[in-house]
Amino acid sequence: MLTDSHCHLNHKGLVEEQAAVLARARAAGVTTMLNISTKAREWDEVIGVAEREPDVWASVGIHPHEADVHPDVETETLALRAQHPRVVGIGESGLDFYYDHSDRDRQRESFRSHIAAARQTGLPIIVHTRDAEEDTHRILADEMEKGAFTGVIHCFTASADFAREALDLGLFISMSGIVTFKNARDLQATAREIPADRLLIETDAPFLAPVPHRGKPCEPAFVADTARFLADLRGETVEALAASTSANFRKLFSKAAV
Repeated sequence: MLTDSHCHLNHKGLVEEQAAVLARARAAGVTTMLNISTKAREWDEVIGVAEREPDVWASVGIHPHEADVHPDVETETLALRAQHPRVVGIGESGLDFYYDHSDRDRQRESFRSHIAAARQTGLPIIVHTRDAEEDTHRILADEMEKGAFTGVIHCFTASADFAREALDLGLFISMSGIVTFKNARDLQATAREIPADRLLIETDAPFLAPVPHRGKPCEPAFVADTARFLADLRGETVEALAASTSANFRKLFSKAAV
């Protein structure tokens, strides 16, 4: 019983053979997938997959890369679309100062709007952060003082200090296939220390295929490879890790706990 807590089933590399991708995921033991949106024009398609497939859920959000071209997507817009019964999360949103595809102030504004929508709806926010640890933590901590919300740092690649800060705020941490990479020693050390009740796993498909699939388009079935690696890293059985991360998903994304 595996859960892919973050994938992009409507992105190039998966959407062309979506039915086969889903079939392979199910054959690999994946029982739940969260299909993530990154821009407003994706929302209907992302939600549509979740309407058709009982083991797929959806999010609504604007990726930080897209913040500049979505100035009209504010808290109320997100909260309204999140009323759909198959939408279980807000995002992905956050800060990406590595690529800087959008103005940093606009990224910060969009991030705060998403957090407000998460607080208003009671749904968790799915946080993207790259080369922006200080700003991400400051915004999360500041917004938490305004009122509690839940969320997950997705595709975690940040420092051990940031992991502790996120955990102190009550957030979850999700590991992708990056943790299997040979040069990910620091990340692997952090992954060993994440409390079992705050850990999620994901693919971020079609990106970041884990070992032994490097160089291929990633897909939800590959979450099984990340789970096996993480279980060995943490000294757990893969069955125990699959069960705990799936339970954590249902706890965090409680709207999907049906």
